[in-house]
Amino acid sequence: MPDITALPGFYRIAEADPGRRAVIDADGTVTTYGELLARVNQVSHGLRARGLAEGDVVAGVLPNGLDAVVMLMATGQAGLYYVPVNWHLTVPEIAYIMADCDAGIVVADRDHPVAGALIGTAGLAEGQPVTAPRGRSAGAVMWYTSGTTGFPKGVQRPLSGAEPEATLPLVTWFLGEVCDLRPGDGVHLVTSPMYHSAPCAHTMFALHLGHSVVIAPRFDPVAILALIERYRVTNTMMVPTMFHRLLRLPAEVRDAYDVSSLRQVIHTGAACPVAVKRGIMDWWGPVLYEYYGSTESTIAFSVKPHDWLEHPGTVGRPAPGFEARILDEDGEEVPAGEPGMIYIRSGLGGFTYRKDPAKTASSMRGEWYAPGDIGYLDKDGFLFLCDRRTDLIISGGVNIYPAEIEAALLEHPAVADVAVIGVPDEEWGHSVVALVQPAPGPRPSPEELLEHLGPRLARFKHPRIIEFRDELPRTPTGKLSRSKVREDYLSG
Repeated sequence: MPDITALPGFYRIAEADPGRRAVIDADGTVTTYGELLARVNQVSHGLRARGLAEGDVVAGVLPNGLDAVVMLMATGQAGLYYVPVNWHLTVPEIAYIMADCDAGIVVADRDHPVAGALIGTAGLAEGQPVTAPRGRSAGAVMWYTSGTTGFPKGVQRPLSGAEPEATLPLVTWFLGEVCDLRPGDGVHLVTSPMYHSAPCAHTMFALHLGHSVVIAPRFDPVAILALIERYRVTNTMMVPTMFHRLLRLPAEVRDAYDVSSLRQVIHTGAACPVAVKRGIMDWWGPVLYEYYGSTESTIAFSVKPHDWLEHPGTVGRPAPGFEARILDEDGEEVPAGEPGMIYIRSGLGGFTYRKDPAKTASSMRGEWYAPGDIGYLDKDGFLFLCDRRTDLIISGGVNIYPAEIEAALLEHPAVADVAVIGVPDEEWGHSVVALVQPAPGPRPSPEELLEHLGPRLARFKHPRIIEFRDELPRTPTGKLSRSKVREDYLSG
């Protein structure tokens, strides 16, 4: 078996060791590196045959599986932007993203309701050569993320114009510094939808490191433990909700599975309660690696297990290539231990929101980006999060934006006003609650309002609780006071 540890990424590894196990799909089907590269090359040729050139956009409405992996790696060597789309979104929500990103081609699973006029990976690959395309250049993933308006925007980074292998040594070094991930014979378990930035990125990282990728059909705690044991999984990515569910398993179930192969369990996406993180490390050992950032900033802060145990609750120190400042409302730097707005500066390259220079500018203070969170640095430079400046709700590691839900509810004729808030939830981190001020006349039932939301919003955005209020609190200028709404609800 050839030594792949010095090879720069997936494409070169697949050429050198085609029999290496690359992907174990949700149904157990195994694809080797050589087979995957052949399909990737065919799809790259197919995209070019349909007129796509460097800098163009391809969107994918694909469930977790081999096709999603193929699209990531095919666009990654064809100089294209790839937009992974949440397949749980409604048809109008998907249509908005398609129009905003100017997708030249939309690749979809044949069973998806919007797939009628779209193409699958088989259609792109048909009749195409399995050899590498000429003039290969690095592509980039353009994930869509919502702002406080609730309308998603593409986070776009400039393309290098160089072949993919040119930047991969830096990626490999960065992953080693942050997560202790190294090239070699690792096994990565995909536990979350790959339309989210972190699970998607870690799938690519795993292949560029020469690891095998095991795709879980869905997150089920017992099934996840079984996959870890069966495939001797060495690294995975989870969100705190998953830890909570795993810890709720009876002791005899937990003890029935061998998880000793785990070396790196990376988590991000939401604050992890200290007790939950300790509980997982008591069970799995000191293998939890945490990082904090965003789709825009990527991995800005990181913390390894032993550093976290010495500073419980931290999300880490600035990652290599990043600087951090904590500023007050006047833009002045605050001393250690004092909360303020978090600002990040990266030497690894910036981003823009596609088609929205005003939004890009509003998120920056010069070269410094504000993720929208409030936190403080301790005397050793470790960051602790306090709260979000925006009204973002994070439930199960997924971002949910109140303004989008409020706009949909206000379309109902019986709703005069509404405030959507996130309230603490032991399992999910936060739950979505809608407080509705009804219009004069018959009051709608919560069930009626949820039915109204059905065709407008994906189900994961639906409020878990809908309550009615005769009046909602407002500021002296008449603006809805969401903070007062939240305070009144929690105190009640």
